[in-house]
Amino acid sequence: MTETGGTLDALQERLGHRFLRQELLEHALTHRSAVSARHPRRSRAETVRIRDTASNERLEFVGDRVLGLLVAEWLLEHFPDEPEGGLGPRHAHLVSRTALAGIAEEIDLPAALKIAAHEEQAGIRHLANVLADALEAVLGALYLDAGLEPARRFVQRYWRPMMDGQIEPPKDPKTALQEWVLGRAAKLPVYETLSMDGPSHAPHFTVEVSAMGETGRGEAGSKRLAESAAASDLLGRLQAGSVGRATAGMKLRPRRPRQGIAPVKEGEKS
Repeated sequence: MTETGGTLDALQERLGHRFLRQELLEHALTHRSAVSARHPRRSRAETVRIRDTASNERLEFVGDRVLGLLVAEWLLEHFPDEPEGGLGPRHAHLVSRTALAGIAEEIDLPAALKIAAHEEQAGIRHLANVLADALEAVLGALYLDAGLEPARRFVQRYWRPMMDGQIEPPKDPKTALQEWVLGRAAKLPVYETLSMDGPSHAPHFTVEVSAMGETGRGEAGSKRLAESAAASDLLGRLQAGSVGRATAGMKLRPRRPRQGIAPVKEGEKS
């Protein structure tokens, strides 16, 4: 058995499904950079066309819809009394790039990805957006190979800790920061994109957010995720500062002498 074959076998064990059409799984694991590397002498237009159809992006498109449906269905069952206003944030959290990237790492998806050598050296194999896209592509492949049931089993197995841990609907960091700042009659947070670099298919954003005289910084593969990371960083700083100021402002009260016992003055002997 080849190393690639062994990796695919191990991945299918973790997915809980043996593919009838192995090419679907291999397609789902093919990053667009690997497709471009296989066709170096074609015209730019032809390379783009092949890359867009032979990479995992079309399966990602399918998997995104499959995941959204399965999570929505599960939320209705898990929270039968939750209004739509609470289901929405729960759904957004469960299908977020952060959640998907974490599960991709848990099933060791990075080891199975096909990535061009130059992008491998750039370190994109473990980028959150690359892993999230690949996991959606794998879900799309599961659905196309055998329908919703194997995809549902996989989702309910690996998403259950997050689902069970949602006692209250989660708030995204930007919303939580805004509510915290406004609750103290301060101005709204201001976001600034400090840099955007990296190739077009694997960009890297650095964002800074300011509020109440403090700043937070975040980095991610998309501007939205970088803003969320920055908001989370700043909120943590503000909350820590608030606790520190509250502690510093506390004064120790002198202990009162017990009733009937006079305090001993300095210089007096018992």
